[in-house]
Amino acid sequence: MPGIDPYSLRKDFPILDQMINGKPLIYLDNAATSQSPKQVMEASTHYYSHINANIHRAAHKLAREATAAHEGARETIANHLNCKHSHELIFTSGTTDSINLVSNTLALSGKISAGDKIIISTLEHHANIVPWQMLCQRTGALLEVIPMNENGTLDMNAYGEMLDEKVKLVAVSHVSNALGTINPVSTIISMAKDYDALVLIDGAQAAPHFKIDVQDLNCDFYTFSAHKIYGPTGIGILYGKEQILNELPPWRGGGEMIKEVSFEHTTYNDLPFKYEAGTPDIEGAIATAAAVDYMNNIGLEKIAAHESKLEQRATSALKEIEGIQLYGTAPQKAGVVSFRIEGIHHYDLGTLLDQMGVAVRTGHHCCQPLMARYGVTGTVRASFAAYNTEQEVDAFIEAVNKAARMLT
Repeated sequence: MPGIDPYSLRKDFPILDQMINGKPLIYLDNAATSQSPKQVMEASTHYYSHINANIHRAAHKLAREATAAHEGARETIANHLNCKHSHELIFTSGTTDSINLVSNTLALSGKISAGDKIIISTLEHHANIVPWQMLCQRTGALLEVIPMNENGTLDMNAYGEMLDEKVKLVAVSHVSNALGTINPVSTIISMAKDYDALVLIDGAQAAPHFKIDVQDLNCDFYTFSAHKIYGPTGIGILYGKEQILNELPPWRGGGEMIKEVSFEHTTYNDLPFKYEAGTPDIEGAIATAAAVDYMNNIGLEKIAAHESKLEQRATSALKEIEGIQLYGTAPQKAGVVSFRIEGIHHYDLGTLLDQMGVAVRTGHHCCQPLMARYGVTGTVRASFAAYNTEQEVDAFIEAVNKAARMLT
């Protein structure tokens, strides 16, 4: 399979063609937010320039076109995930919002009660920890955590021992945002299903890197954010199985999520609108579909192979730096290297890298329990996308070496 040409792709990303502190920008913070290609921006511009109108409610031409574009976007993304039905795909404001939707509706439904167990993992982002803590506080359920091995993989034997009839929900990340570990979610889901537990997969870090098939996974919920997949900020995707979404109550009330309203009683709309109260992010949905098309036109397998090559190149070179400590050395990773240099604070290192035009993430990456597991307050994280090059990796390594010399 021929690889991708990142230099050709970079023509689609005007933001990359700029200087930072007199140096060419090397953008390696893709796990936080990836950049958007012209095709996505053009989709947004076209919406506002030609069909901007509210959807589902009016009979005029612009409203019809906007509605068709919005629901067409839903179809595009649902097909990308291999949803059984497009109405199983809910537009939210992002992964965090999606997880809160599931947490709150489970609380309202009575499906989680005192003494029940919810399982998460050590690898989770705060967005996949705090909503479940809040659910446990409301219901009296118990939160249990799958431990992690030193290399950043989950202890699957411990997970197996945690499972029993009291487990009502398992919520884990597909890929760790802090370490890049690819979790064995198919196995995690299958094991949970032996006990009839619901499973939510946080796919925020997986969706940019490889193909997701929700029917093959057999998860009950899957979620990610558009700004991780070359799309816009402020919009996300929640997949939920039709039967489960129908069983759960609405979370937010307002327009569009209703069929009929009186002062005495309200009847709720069908899926997906039951969970999309108010005017949605119409332009965001259309732009997200454009981002999905962009990735598929490149080929997700090609993207994954390219990013893996960059990650391995960076990891190999970082190992040669004196005092380096790598975090997350799992055999299966997705486009992330996380590290510290002995005697150097991660923020200081990141600040100097910025002065040399290299954009990385520093800190705890919204994974404070994971950092505590390693006994550190944070790391430097470089994360890769389709448009990054081997030349950029080499320049990044050179900058790390230079910064390390300056700080020691």
